Amino acid sequence: MGRMTTENELSEMALEELDAACSLHFAEMKKITPWGDTYEAMAPSGREVEVERRYLWENGQPGGGIVVEVEVRDPALQTGAEARAVIGPRQN
Repeated sequence: MGRMTTENELSEMALEELDAACSLHFAEMKKITPWGDTYEAMAPSGREVEVERRYLWENGQPGGGIVVEVEVRDPALQTGAEARAVIGPRQN
């Protein structure tokens, strides 16, 4: 698998994971923020990757928007991709 394909795969995974992370209702996100987790997953190509999901307060202050970040990394190739969204109380 070429480098470009590898980066595209990781970017697509990051966007898919971000969609899943943002599927929580704002009230549910608010209860778990700040929080983060890292776990191992399989990329569509069959290789092992690390997925990190983070819920952080926008501007570091509780009560505002929530920053949702997802990073997908391939430790073997030392490459990765990130996706990020800011969710406000009325957006979700």
